Amino acid sequence: MSESETDNHPAPLRVGLIADSPVFPGDWAAIVEHVRAADQLGFDSVWLGEAWGYELFTSLADLARETSRIKLGAGVANVFSRSPAVIASTAATLDERSHGRMLLGLGTSGPQVIEHWHGQSYTKPLRRLREYTEIINRIIAREPLNYDGEVFQLQRGFTIRFHPPRPHIPIYIASLTEKSIRQTGEIADGVLPAYWPAHAFPAMRRLLDEGSAAAGRPAGSVTIAAYITTEVLLDESERAAAIRRASGPIAFYIGRMGTFYADMLASHGFADEVAAVKQGWESGQQGGIAAVSPRLLDATALIGTAEEIAARLREWQALGLQEPLLSLPQSARETVTPRLEALARALGLG
Repeated sequence: MSESETDNHPAPLRVGLIADSPVFPGDWAAIVEHVRAADQLGFDSVWLGEAWGYELFTSLADLARETSRIKLGAGVANVFSRSPAVIASTAATLDERSHGRMLLGLGTSGPQVIEHWHGQSYTKPLRRLREYTEIINRIIAREPLNYDGEVFQLQRGFTIRFHPPRPHIPIYIASLTEKSIRQTGEIADGVLPAYWPAHAFPAMRRLLDEGSAAAGRPAGSVTIAAYITTEVLLDESERAAAIRRASGPIAFYIGRMGTFYADMLASHGFADEVAAVKQGWESGQQGGIAAVSPRLLDATALIGTAEEIAARLREWQALGLQEPLLSLPQSARETVTPRLEALARALGLG
C-alpha cells in the first residue's frame, strides 16, 4: 500500500465480469445485452471462457462491436489448439478493432479436453505456456520471429504484416499449482485463479513475487485477477436459491473437471470438503451440489446484497486480490441489469 492510501481510503478496485460459463454457455443475445449495460456502468473488463462450446474470439469480436470502453478478456485460450502465431494475430486484430481494449488470457486446460476434444497430446504444458507467452509478446512487438525453444523452433524471421495499436497486450495466465504460479510471476502481467480460497491470496502473492524476483522483475509485477462465483441479491428471500446456484459450479469443477481444482482446494485446507463433494457425485450432480459446505462456499464465492459483496471484496482486497472477476448474475433476464446497477453503486464504479 502506498503512503497516500489508508485503511479508510483503499486503492480502487478494478472489477470485471465473467460473462458466460465455458461449460454451460447461456443465451448469447442476453449476454450481449448485459455486457452493454456493464460497459455503461463502469465495470473494468468482461471475460469469456472456452471449453467445448462457443468459440472464444468470435464471441469477443461481437462484444467489441457492442461496447465502447470495457476491456475484453480472453479467459482463457488454451496453448494446444491454436498456434502462438494464430493467437497473437487474433489478439492483435481484436486489439485494433476494439481500439486497444484486449486482454489475453492463456492456460493449459487439461488432458481430458486437450486429448479428447482437440485431439492433441498433453505434453510439456508449463513449457508450452512459457514459449507461447514469449512468442506472442515478440509478435505483438513486431520483432522478427526467430525463436529456439524446446517446443518451437522458428527461424525465418517473420514479422506480423500490420501494426498492432500497442506493442504489448497484457497476458494473464490461468495458474493453480505452485510451479505454475511461480512461472507466471516470471513471464506474465496477471494471474487468473479460479475457486482460489480468499485466505490463500497472500500465499499466491508470495509465489508470484518469488517468480518475479527470479526473472529480475520487481515485486507486484503480476496482478491477481481471481474468478469469483457471485450472486447479487435484490431481496433476502433469494438467498437460499442463490446459495444452491453458487454451489453448482464449484461442485462441477471438483467432481468433473479433472484433479486440478480438487487438489488445489485440498492443499489449502479443504480436503474433507473435497472428499464430501466427490462422494456426493456418486449419487449424481445433485448429490455433489448438496455436499458443498458453507465453509467452502464462503471462501470461494460471494453471495449477498450488493453492499455485502462490496464489503467482502474490500476484505479480500486487503488479502491481495486486485482485480475481482465476478460472474454475471444468473437470474431472470429482466433482473440482471438491476443487479449490476446495485453492484456498481455499492462499489462506486462509473
